[in-house]
Amino acid sequence: MGRLGTSCVRVVLPSRGVEAPGVNEPLCRALLRARLTEDDLVAELQVDPKTVRRWLEGRVPYPRHRWALAALLGADEADLWPQLGAQGSLPGEVRAVYPRLDRVPREVWLDLYGSARDEIGVLAFGGLSHADDPEVMALVAARAGSGVRVRFCLAGQNVSDGGEPGAGRRGSTVAGQVRRALVLAPPLAGGGGVLIRVHRAVLYQSIYRGDGQLLVAQHAYGVPPARAPVLHLQRTDDGDMAVAYLDSFEQVWAKARPVP
Repeated sequence: MGRLGTSCVRVVLPSRGVEAPGVNEPLCRALLRARLTEDDLVAELQVDPKTVRRWLEGRVPYPRHRWALAALLGADEADLWPQLGAQGSLPGEVRAVYPRLDRVPREVWLDLYGSARDEIGVLAFGGLSHADDPEVMALVAARAGSGVRVRFCLAGQNVSDGGEPGAGRRGSTVAGQVRRALVLAPPLAGGGGVLIRVHRAVLYQSIYRGDGQLLVAQHAYGVPPARAPVLHLQRTDDGDMAVAYLDSFEQVWAKARPVP
């Protein structure tokens, strides 16, 4: 078991009723309730151990780390950092934050695609995190068969726009991953269709869309896509976060190469 950390130990072990200065008690206690250690936070959030220690000693994390911590600990951000007041609350578009893409609950994927009535869109690097889940992919195929527009825009190393030696080989491989995941879904035989394109754009995030609901994985250099933190967004009339990511999707799609 990893270490609890000196800062939190001072909170847990009372010293004659004297509070330890410079310690984030709500964060420490949430860490204890979740049965997580400093080492667990370092591994889950991919940060330096000194950074975690500073958080426990009272340093307020950047927003993306606050959101990831709150999701990981199952706590409200305002409870972990009361000093933020109203500024600490999440924007109305943010439904949830997940520490890693591969930790997004399966039920969330099913709701994302199952609730779509007009559009399902995927902008991802190298394939799909859920391509090996037949129920999720069958649901996507079923929505396509019912008339929902479905677009996959995928990237991978060495994907070519055409006209170069080996052009399309990687693109065909990436597209083939999607087709293989969909081919077992009978609804596609009923006239439904899926548009697939490949691209070479540098992705700063992967976007998974079901109408105005989005899962946005935030890529970081040196971090595998499956370990990217994820924002779960719902487009609102007065918000601009979802709109920004949807616009990014359309720009990449417009420059991507169709795969027959």
